[in-house]
Amino acid sequence: MASADFKGPVTLERLVDMTTTVYSLPLFYDRLTEIINHPRCSVTDIARVITEDQGLTARLLKLANSPMFGYYSRIDTINKAVTIIGTQQIRDLALAMSVMEVFTDIPKELINMKSFWRHGIACGIIARALATYRRENNVERYFAAGILHDLGLLVMCTTIPGIVREILVTCSKDGTLCLNGELAHLGFTHAEVGRDLFRKWKIPVSIVEPVACHHAPAMAEQFPLGASIIHLANIICQALELGSSGERFVHPLDPAAWQRLDIPACALSRIVKQVEPQLEEAFAILGENAL
Repeated sequence: MASADFKGPVTLERLVDMTTTVYSLPLFYDRLTEIINHPRCSVTDIARVITEDQGLTARLLKLANSPMFGYYSRIDTINKAVTIIGTQQIRDLALAMSVMEVFTDIPKELINMKSFWRHGIACGIIARALATYRRENNVERYFAAGILHDLGLLVMCTTIPGIVREILVTCSKDGTLCLNGELAHLGFTHAEVGRDLFRKWKIPVSIVEPVACHHAPAMAEQFPLGASIIHLANIICQALELGSSGERFVHPLDPAAWQRLDIPACALSRIVKQVEPQLEEAFAILGENAL
């Protein structure tokens, strides 16, 4: 399909190539990953890289001391945050915060960015809570995947805004899911765009696959549980109208994903109630710099 936004056919590969030409992850993230993967890295080494970005440092410390973590003693240094929260967890938190600042010039008539990130942050917090309920390891990767699950939509808004506008108008008029509109107009979805961009950025597959499969958790091969958690968290956010990524309707729940999670229905209201105090504070910490 051709687009007025740029010449030639609109393909998944072209959208991602155009995006990576203009947008990139901060260099510190590659350095942070390299240091964490080094067999002789120390907490001090990791902290040194993070503290080079004063804004990131401040937000990480605020988040570490927020109700989301609920530590009794104050975490006042990145060294202490890395020690208590964990190196991989800090990396995943840093990833989410970094990516949120990459896309800042989205046309306002397409997406309300404040509402978009409110939805993403709420999804991340609820996904983290679901993972915590299940006693999963490194719940911060679910938090990061939840925040970033709709990033592919921002890619589409920056590269093919005309088509995105057409999809939103058509789906609103017909009362259909935007996901179906994407498939009808493009032959692929925002989830696939996010997947391919993250692969180009060399993001860990434990985050990439849940993002790629958050609407189709049955497609997940390596991390079906992660995909199921993001799938459910996204639906909860849509049902409770916790922000919006532009979708007017609630996606259907995949029965197999629900069965895989093995969470009693009565537990969901308790989980959501527990995270309510975390939502506004997390948005205040993370949302401001992304707008």
